Amino acid sequence: MTENQFFADLEQSIGNVKPENIFILTDSNTEKYCLPYLLRYNRLNGSKIITIPHGDENKTIESASLVWKFLSENGATRRSLMLNLGGGMITDIGGFCAATFKRGMAYINIPTTLLGAVDAATGGKTGVNFLGLKNEIGVFAPPKKTLFNVVFFKTLDKKNLLSGYAEMLKHALLSTKDLWNETLSFNPENPDFEQLNQLLIKNVAIKENIVTRDPKEHGLRKALNLGHTFGHAFESFSYRNAKPLLHGYAIMFGLICELYLSFIKLNFPKEELLKIKYLAREFYENPEFLCNNYDSLYELMTHDKKNETEEINFTLLADIGDIHINQTAAKEEIFECFDYLREG
Repeated sequence: MTENQFFADLEQSIGNVKPENIFILTDSNTEKYCLPYLLRYNRLNGSKIITIPHGDENKTIESASLVWKFLSENGATRRSLMLNLGGGMITDIGGFCAATFKRGMAYINIPTTLLGAVDAATGGKTGVNFLGLKNEIGVFAPPKKTLFNVVFFKTLDKKNLLSGYAEMLKHALLSTKDLWNETLSFNPENPDFEQLNQLLIKNVAIKENIVTRDPKEHGLRKALNLGHTFGHAFESFSYRNAKPLLHGYAIMFGLICELYLSFIKLNFPKEELLKIKYLAREFYENPEFLCNNYDSLYELMTHDKKNETEEINFTLLADIGDIHINQTAAKEEIFECFDYLREG
């Protein structure tokens, strides 16, 4: 997308809302690297800027309180608009604050990370972490618009690019073999941003199609949780042990576990499982947990929001695009997945 196209879309989106005033939520990174680009758009002159510390560890009720306080003290109303400029942390907490302030004000997401673009910024899930658990407090509240511009992704380091790439692989697994192979052909070591833009368009279309058909996760939308039951446990465990793991890295490890579980329970093709395992070995770090951590990880999985009974709930695949929601597994099978992930 060109700069002119991006600002034309932003103009139209703001015009559709007709806000009394505009607030821009950033974190300490996006305020420095991305806000100056956004402020080239003259209509945003006079907007009030809210900045919170960067990092998922700051996606908390305490940070939300700071945002609500700023809104309250600076004339925000239900007819105000908030632009969430940042990665998944900002779009999650910004959407949550907008949705709950005075029972709801409009917001637009402008993701500045690849992960944010393909994951948190679309779909209408908002929230904050609580008591060490991911997104434990939140609401379904879709943005008025989500606007993408790959110019922001050019500022990302390799790890953050890889973090978003993991979610793109997830969407491809839920779609077709053609998209799966096309996504595997992307080289995160030497990214082609035009190819990335085309893959992003396809990824967002997959998610939006699913969300439109099941906005509040009663059925089909659970497909988007592929890799996340294990992944959220790995992520929470990493924060508990003061070795924070990027969300996409946790999801990559979760995909390997849940595709292995798919292999042993639904005969998912082993060659496709090996493709993602070898890719992870080439580009991603090794997971940092030991056998004596299995029980702690399992306990974290029991808190997953997708669980509807005492059993742990998974989305599994019989093949690429052949989705099976509401699957369960025995504790021994889950530990077998941990073993598979840790194997060289």
